[in-house]
Amino acid sequence: MHKHPSQALAAFAADLSFEQIPEPVIRRAEDLMLDWLGSVLAARSARPVRSIQRFAEMMGPAEGPSEVLISRGTTSPVFAALVNAAASHYVEQDDVHNGSVFHPAAVVLAPALATAQALGASGAQLLTAVVAGYEVGIRVGEFLGRSHYRTFHTTATAGTLAAAAAVGRLLGLSPDQMLHAFGSAGTQSAGVWEFLRDAADSKQLHCAHAAASGLMSAYLAQDGFTGAARVLEGAQGLGAGMSTDSDPARLTDGLGTRWALAETSFKFHASCRHTHPAADALLQVMSQNGLKAGDVQRVVTHVHQGAIDVLGRVVVPATVHQGKFSMGTVLGLIAVHGRAGLTEFDRDFLAPEVAAFRDKVMMELDREVDAAYPARWIGKVSVTTTDGRTLSGRVDEPKGDPGNTLSRAEIEDKMKRLTHYGEAATAQEAQALCQRIWSLAGEPRVGRLLG
Repeated sequence: MHKHPSQALAAFAADLSFEQIPEPVIRRAEDLMLDWLGSVLAARSARPVRSIQRFAEMMGPAEGPSEVLISRGTTSPVFAALVNAAASHYVEQDDVHNGSVFHPAAVVLAPALATAQALGASGAQLLTAVVAGYEVGIRVGEFLGRSHYRTFHTTATAGTLAAAAAVGRLLGLSPDQMLHAFGSAGTQSAGVWEFLRDAADSKQLHCAHAAASGLMSAYLAQDGFTGAARVLEGAQGLGAGMSTDSDPARLTDGLGTRWALAETSFKFHASCRHTHPAADALLQVMSQNGLKAGDVQRVVTHVHQGAIDVLGRVVVPATVHQGKFSMGTVLGLIAVHGRAGLTEFDRDFLAPEVAAFRDKVMMELDREVDAAYPARWIGKVSVTTTDGRTLSGRVDEPKGDPGNTLSRAEIEDKMKRLTHYGEAATAQEAQALCQRIWSLAGEPRVGRLLG
């Protein structure tokens, strides 16, 4: 019988085996996991994350099989996934897949780790589940299309299905059960961008909800709970309700031959990914021409519409987190400090010299950049100097993209810096964690990562 797209995607996730996955994809999954751990641990003291942690402590068991990384406590899988996912996205350093405009790690790794620890799964089983979650979530994000992202946070919406796929693979769901898990996950998809206007905390809730809802959906499916068979492409499914350009063909694009996980990018700057291409292009102009912030009179960033939709809401940021969605603030930090890292944001996102530069920056829609997006995120800037010159910068692959990726040494360095920032582990513990993840595929049982 010919499978419809949701059914084919569910069958792929249910039947995926470790042996089917090319070794470079497994290695990249390990890279992404270590990168994710740094982001989680960096958010150890973040107020919104602590709020969700306190909720989990009130509602969940005081002890359990699954690890809450930021507290080193344990609880049930669903509450561990809830807290770890909330922490994943806070410092804006977690990974991103360009074509789907989706942050997979936050909503895949948190529920997958929690479930693997509860089941006593092996490292190979965990990595297989991670790949399944990435492959499903990325394709769902691509299916939902550009129109979806104008209002909806794809990580929150596609994330429910990504989480269900990862957990369902660990539970050993059949293809039919996986399809039911997708139905339950999809009907719980939620998360809109309005929070940016108010500098609200919703982004952490988006990831927490997606991870926990996807996990619940998979466990319910294992128990016989049913969900819509065509929750994605059906007449009243996600595509119909949340998109005007959904494309069901994207759900099955290259299943088993195209490994979308390997297309995922690492984040170099500690800000919204939409700012990164322009930040890299500005760095290029300033370094090549020996410019300082005071030498710049005006910066025009030539961007895609998605950047305007998300970043255009933030004019003068009220919080550090909102500052990460301000193109002017990010470029101000780049101009003043040469980097837009966590320390620079915390200390200087409203500093006078940064604010002065912020007011010199504007965004303009660029036809070439917009046509290439989301498959490619091109960075183009035009810089007018105080002495009357107009200088241009262009970056076709921002730092961290697959063609300009981070080495394992750079990933380790980033993870250690994030861990140090969050005061979440000693240098020795961070180094041990690196070695643990690099050898994860051979571990017979996924235990606690931090003592």
